[in-house]
Amino acid sequence: PVPTISWRRADGKQIPRKARRHRSSGLLEIPNFQQEDAGLYECVAENVRGKNVARGQLTFYAQPSWIQKLSDVHAAMEERVAWECRASGRPKPSYRWLKDGEPLLPQGRVQLEQGSLTITNVSLADAGMYQCVAENRHGIIFASAELSVIAVGPDFSKTLLKKLTLVKVGGEVIIECKPKASPRPTYSWKKGKDILRENER
Repeated sequence: PVPTISWRRADGKQIPRKARRHRSSGLLEIPNFQQEDAGLYECVAENVRGKNVARGQLTFYAQPSWIQKLSDVHAAMEERVAWECRASGRPKPSYRWLKDGEPLLPQGRVQLEQGSLTITNVSLADAGMYQCVAENRHGIIFASAELSVIAVGPDFSKTLLKKLTLVKVGGEVIIECKPKASPRPTYSWKKGKDILRENER
């Protein structure tokens, strides 16, 4: 006789409620397929003469989509720049980086690890458009950001050179000079109009 057909999951989990069974055609339909719907399914055909089981593995795949994108960065020379991009997908996406459309490779000051990019001791040559590329066998996506490197002349507007009164003869006086500048400046000291030379004191 014509067999009756039923469906079950081999892992013991319940078939999702959203699933529709078409008994006449032996069809199981799962709309809006998600990760939790993946697994081994069994179709059971049975009549008075016996039964038979067919198995099929449903695997969830998804093209990459961004969880964390990049933002433009303005950095002073000799600073450290760090970017991180993260994407979801099945299988897990791999990452690579481009600078101005050309592959970026780890070397010296430039370090790449999965979706992270770190540039230490930034120079004017590092300025440009950077892209993080996430891809798996089902798709590829790009995230872009610009690195602007700024050169700044010494600025004492936020630096205070304190006027110190020596309380004890033979004591120690420390005067800090920390102007904002990029690249890092060189320093010289004057007392009045005379350049100070380093000596034993």
